[in-house]
Amino acid sequence: MSNINSTQYIKATSDDANLEVSQILEKVYKALAEKGYNPVTQIVGYIMSGDPTYITSHNGARSLIMRAERDELIEEALTYYINEKFIKKQV
Repeated sequence: MSNINSTQYIKATSDDANLEVSQILEKVYKALAEKGYNPVTQIVGYIMSGDPTYITSHNGARSLIMRAERDELIEEALTYYINEKFIKKQV
């Protein structure tokens, strides 16, 4: 039986150790979709509230999303949106 007063360590898998915010969002999106959730609604709920229970633990999605700051998630999504909607249309 483990000591409840000891810190438990979890080693990140080498595949997930150095993910960028865009990769985190992609993996979390896929995990939410696989579980039948509306990924956009769930991710927005997490960003707005900071409550990680909006994100499924399926495929480690909850742990992944908490690696990025919520403002980084918004920045990534907004940058992608602006590039797709405005920048590419001007070219």
